[in-house]
Amino acid sequence: MRIYKDLSPNFSKKGHNNKRKIKFVIFHYTGMQSEIESIKRLKNPVSKVSCHYLVNRKGKVSQMVGEDKIAWHAGKSKWKNIINLNNSSIGIELVNRGHRHGYENFPKAQIKSLIALCKLLKKKYKIKAINFLAHSDIAPLRKVDPGEKFPWKKLSHDKIGLWPKKKKIKFKNILTKNEIHKFFFKNIYQIGYRYFKIKRRDKKDKLIVKAFQRRYNPKKIDGKIDLKVLKISHLLAKRSH
Repeated sequence: MRIYKDLSPNFSKKGHNNKRKIKFVIFHYTGMQSEIESIKRLKNPVSKVSCHYLVNRKGKVSQMVGEDKIAWHAGKSKWKNIINLNNSSIGIELVNRGHRHGYENFPKAQIKSLIALCKLLKKKYKIKAINFLAHSDIAPLRKVDPGEKFPWKKLSHDKIGLWPKKKKIKFKNILTKNEIHKFFFKNIYQIGYRYFKIKRRDKKDKLIVKAFQRRYNPKKIDGKIDLKVLKISHLLAKRSH
């Protein structure tokens, strides 16, 4: 595939020392009115944000930071036992206005190029399917991108990102609200989500449930743990070892 260069000065002086350090790919949307505006921001030293790759709506792929360098895309983040995922990831921005400016569907050409790029990165760095993540997965209290319109199910056909396999599950006993809450958060902790406590409820938990729904049950994002979401979390937890 053809990759254009449009380099940003926004990256850390300390780079990735070797291929083994890159374990994740993080998906974002630009969340701005236009592609031009997005590129300006990603190249502006004042903004202190960047990415390794930008995929526009026509499928053009531009490299903005070298893979050997640490781009500033993840911010404050956690996944499993890892803090600050900038140090161990490749960041990919998809041109999309985002929720603030008229959230759009992701065009076929854009997703086709994204899949091709991910296949290259997956092979090059031996990245596991489970380690292709949303910005909202690693920073659920402050981020919602790439959002509910991002086609995770389609990407999973190429082993990019985890997706639940259809399987009937029956819970033997009627669970109380507290049991449902504990069971769900225990499952998503196993998957890799953080910023919560399994045994203690918090108002912010709703944002984490929404982050999970946005990815795995995008037609219903209400922050409430229903049986469908509970089953999905259970299936994914079993596959995330």
